[in-house]
Amino acid sequence: MDAQQQQRQQGVPARPRSGDGGGDFTPILTVLVAFIAIFALIVAPSISTLNNSVSILHQVPEGHVGVYWRGGALLNTITDPGFHMKLPFITQFEPIQVTLQTDLVRDIPCGTKGGVMINFEKVEVVNRLRKDHVYDTLLNYGVNYDNTWIYDKIHHEINQFCSAHSLQQVYIDMFDQIDEKMKDALQADCTRYAPGIEILSVRITKPSIPESIRRNFENMEQERTKVLIAVERQRVAEKEAETQKKIAISEAERNAHVSKIQMEQKLMEKDSARKQEEISNSMYLAREKSLADASYYRTMKEAEANKLKLTPEFLELRFIEAIANNSKIFFGNKARLIFLLHLSLSPLLSLRLTAFCA
Repeated sequence: MDAQQQQRQQGVPARPRSGDGGGDFTPILTVLVAFIAIFALIVAPSISTLNNSVSILHQVPEGHVGVYWRGGALLNTITDPGFHMKLPFITQFEPIQVTLQTDLVRDIPCGTKGGVMINFEKVEVVNRLRKDHVYDTLLNYGVNYDNTWIYDKIHHEINQFCSAHSLQQVYIDMFDQIDEKMKDALQADCTRYAPGIEILSVRITKPSIPESIRRNFENMEQERTKVLIAVERQRVAEKEAETQKKIAISEAERNAHVSKIQMEQKLMEKDSARKQEEISNSMYLAREKSLADASYYRTMKEAEANKLKLTPEFLELRFIEAIANNSKIFFGNKARLIFLLHLSLSPLLSLRLTAFCA
């Protein structure tokens, strides 16, 4: 702008006199100086941050916002990505990132509860500055706000955590919880004092410990692994023994069940044979009883029939038949006794014989 004003003040240059030996190069030099000045004021500031205060046109990259200072005082003007104009030498410009960024903190020494010094070689903190809190955050903590709330704060939180826990807890037992604890601790303080800072995650590498202690931990892990292997083998053996026991019990139960079935089958066979024998005995007893009853009935009927036959006439008939059929001849006095005996037994015969003799 100064070069252009000088050019206007100079006016139109005079034509070279014909008597001079060469032409006048003043217009060419003026244009060249003006071009160099414009290049220095506009193009060069985008290359070097040193000229932010002297540039007229400046660029805010994507993912950033433009913040301005005038006379050392922070302005309440926040610009979006793109090209913007400012007063040179008076207004200073600084791009502030409002997207995710990872702050890497290295070599954080700390002492554990037992007095052992360990070192966290690398801690990564993923954070973001909210766009609507850029002015308040920079007003209170400056452009390097992350030095206060991330770099310095992570040192403090890790040292507090180490001093409250033993090496065993820090290195093994609670190592998987350190990331979340650090994130919560950083976010709690940022929410209270710098609400524009958002802590998204914290990644902490395994700390380095003294070599002798590391070897002890390795030996301890080896022994623990051996114990776990032994316990697992014992568990497998117990499982196998339990399986064998279950198989034996199942086999015994199966054999007992088979024996029970066989015994029940034999008992059923015995019971069936007994019932068959009882039926046979009952049939035999019934048959014998029937035969006995029949014999008794026949005998009784024969006795009744014989009783009915024992009449004087029948006896006389039988006597006569017996005498008639007897071919023997009796001599002596005993023959008379036979007739007398018969006469005493059969009155009818005696009457008939008396009539016959008469």
